[in-house]
Amino acid sequence: MHHRIVSILHLFKQDPSQLLDRPAIIAICLSVGHQWRTCFFDPVNTIHIFMIQIFHENTAITHLPHLAGKAFSAAAYCLARSRLPLEVFPRLVRSVADSLLTATGDTGRWLGHRVFVVDGSAFSMPDTPELQAQFGQTTAQRAGCGFPIAHILALFHVGTGMLLEVLTGPLYTHDRADVTRLHPLLGLGDVLLGDRGFCSFAHLALLVERGVQGVFRMHQRQIGDFTPNRAHRRPGRRKAPKGVPSSRWVRCLGVTDQVVAWLKPRSCPEWMTAVRYALLPRELMVREPRYRIGGSGFRVREVTLATTLLDAAMYPSADLAEWDRGRWQVETNLKNLKTTMKMDILHCETVAGVSKELLLFVLT
Repeated sequence: MHHRIVSILHLFKQDPSQLLDRPAIIAICLSVGHQWRTCFFDPVNTIHIFMIQIFHENTAITHLPHLAGKAFSAAAYCLARSRLPLEVFPRLVRSVADSLLTATGDTGRWLGHRVFVVDGSAFSMPDTPELQAQFGQTTAQRAGCGFPIAHILALFHVGTGMLLEVLTGPLYTHDRADVTRLHPLLGLGDVLLGDRGFCSFAHLALLVERGVQGVFRMHQRQIGDFTPNRAHRRPGRRKAPKGVPSSRWVRCLGVTDQVVAWLKPRSCPEWMTAVRYALLPRELMVREPRYRIGGSGFRVREVTLATTLLDAAMYPSADLAEWDRGRWQVETNLKNLKTTMKMDILHCETVAGVSKELLLFVLT
């Protein structure tokens, strides 16, 4: 399957029109009400040249006439790119993703489930007033002396390794504040993997409402205690014994595997409205399997997962641990984009331009 995907993407690099042809681009542009006059830089040529630029490590515009085999000025290309509506690019991403998923078949399902990974990262960009106002910069730098940095949230399809969606926001945006915007892409029975930044009562409850299963590393502030019939901290108690979990023990599935009831925290998360939070259940059944990471010469450490996949017979803890370890392999795709394709430093100087540039990276 890996070789199949590589061959498809190689074909895409050689000729972008093979997977994103003229009729498809024109149909998408018309669907958002975009109009243009007949010239060389119509939407089709503009998008194809933009993709060539991204495929060649976001190369300088001066190199594009040679790579595209066409003569044009940098000013004309930049103007044509700015005229394309931002709404066109998410639809292009969905069109290409659907084509690739169709070409690769129903790949990567685990026990009938589609599996996805969500991961966050950050990207720097040119220092312009517009980008500074939208994204901000790290507090470690004096105001006006650093570069704007955007926080992004990426959704991967594990079966193919494809990057399906990217959301952008200010640097200091909490992952859980944005991840709910990815939920509409998930369907009944899908499984979402993520690190401890996505592990919370509210997020898991929202996934369960959609019929989506979550597998996340448990947050370091959450206490995992595998003692049967143990005590637990009551919601609303300000002074609880130190080290006492806030979850209620339900049943034992193994020495380091259990089902507990997570009790709804008293306070509403900052990223959710109080009205929406009030609609969540008072408790949530969560499974907490624990496994060990380490090897010869490395310190052994224990990792506790939180998942809504409660059936230990159908979903053994060893399989869940393997998926958690494999999550790092998928997340390296984002790191590869940032390093090998020069995605860690964006070139556009406007908010709309940065969004288009990131979405074109998703296409590649």
